Amino acid sequence: MEPGETVSDASKSAAQPVAGTLYGVGLGPGDPELMTLKAHRLISNARIIAYPAPDDGESFARSIAADAIRADAREIPIVVPMRVERFPAQAVYDKAAEEIGAALAAGHNVVTLCEGDPFFYGSFMYLFERLSPRFACEIVPGVTSLTACAARLQRPLTARNDVLTVIPGPLSDDEIRPRIEAAGAVAIMKVGRHLDRLARLLDDMGLLAHAGYVERATLASEKVMPLADIRSDAAPYFSMILIYKGDEAWMLPPQSSS
Repeated sequence: MEPGETVSDASKSAAQPVAGTLYGVGLGPGDPELMTLKAHRLISNARIIAYPAPDDGESFARSIAADAIRADAREIPIVVPMRVERFPAQAVYDKAAEEIGAALAAGHNVVTLCEGDPFFYGSFMYLFERLSPRFACEIVPGVTSLTACAARLQRPLTARNDVLTVIPGPLSDDEIRPRIEAAGAVAIMKVGRHLDRLARLLDDMGLLAHAGYVERATLASEKVMPLADIRSDAAPYFSMILIYKGDEAWMLPPQSSS
């Protein structure tokens, strides 16, 4: 007991477990070998694992880490319905934060899986927002889709004093055009059903020949090619357009592979 502490006080203190730590673990773009050693260690030792999951089908995050997850681990799927129309996802993260928070309060660590990097368009940030004021949190960065796509396209993202701009594809043409005009290099993410519109915009800007396209980077089903070679009006959610506008010697037209 501490000086001045009664037996009753000591009993109460002993009955209160030390809160656990919330880990936000980046998994990389999809290839399990692109997980960091730290991510693999935390996942393989974790007794409680949380991860985002669709309401229909397999969790992509869990599939990346599957071989590292203990057979006796408790799993907490965070089910967010995949809808074109806006879904009230805040309620989903409120519920997930409540369940994860209860585990943390009971003294258990919780490892939360996140495709790519937790703080680069990662859904983990919504849990971090809700739980970090009350619990210790550690963020484990991961290889982002941005760098993975550049590697698969075999074209550097940017160089010297070039400005790299990252643009979400769902933005309107009026919002995207000035951002591209001001940048030296551009990454357009979340291409999906906006593919045809984005290709037409880049063609109108005279940049179609400078644009490379990557979908499902590092996975067996990946496609890597010039954007001009795409013969589809839509792309998967995990797809990206990369454009380099500078004058470096390595700025060559992208080559196709799939």
